[in-house]
Amino acid sequence: MRKHLPPAILILLMVGVWELFVRILGVPVYLFPPPSLVAQALWENAARLAGHFGTTMLESVLGFGLGSGLGLVLATLFFHVRAVKESTYPIAIGIQSTPTIAVAPLLILWFGNGIMTKVVAAALLSFFPVLVNCMKGFNAVPPEAVDLFKSLGSGKTQLFLKLRFPHALPYLFSGLKVGASLAVVGAIVGEFTGGDKGLGGIIVTSGFLLETPTMFAAILLASLGGISLLGVVALLEKRVLHWHHARD
Repeated sequence: MRKHLPPAILILLMVGVWELFVRILGVPVYLFPPPSLVAQALWENAARLAGHFGTTMLESVLGFGLGSGLGLVLATLFFHVRAVKESTYPIAIGIQSTPTIAVAPLLILWFGNGIMTKVVAAALLSFFPVLVNCMKGFNAVPPEAVDLFKSLGSGKTQLFLKLRFPHALPYLFSGLKVGASLAVVGAIVGEFTGGDKGLGGIIVTSGFLLETPTMFAAILLASLGGISLLGVVALLEKRVLHWHHARD
């Protein structure tokens, strides 16, 4: 509880300064609304925003699962088949380096304007951190541990399942935590390009109508969604890697 007190105090202080800054300087609401109006917009549009929040989180979770699974499978394949890694890894880097907003029109062309486009957009952003961290974890096993397993007669499958994969779990969860927050970003970006559901659509529509408090409320919910998904992964990490945290 005590570790959460400093950030809570800092957030309250920032909100207070924000409110005073806008009120004293008379900043127009359509440019930078005070927190009180953002809270009012959140309250007045609670039911509508809740529905869009649920849509965005569903897209984020599905995309996160798809991207994380793909990252884990590719990392395993890259580790065992060098030729596949040398031929495919540069393509993965190229995909990650391309802004999602740039390929979003292509996703709409391929998958339509439904939920699948948003799921794929979320997956594109979440798979690379898992891929990179898993590859790093697989290669970070001490050589003496590998020699010990081989001296006990372990084959490649046993060596991977009983040594390399457990050793890579802390790296895997590090990638998952990054991917969890990026999945929400990907879903929002996918919603920017089309569709009338999700927080991304609310943000775009509110911007056109200069309903800035509603836009800020949607942005706040998107941030809370990313934090929540990351928190779930962190909680799962503590459960699975209790031995690792106990050692730390």
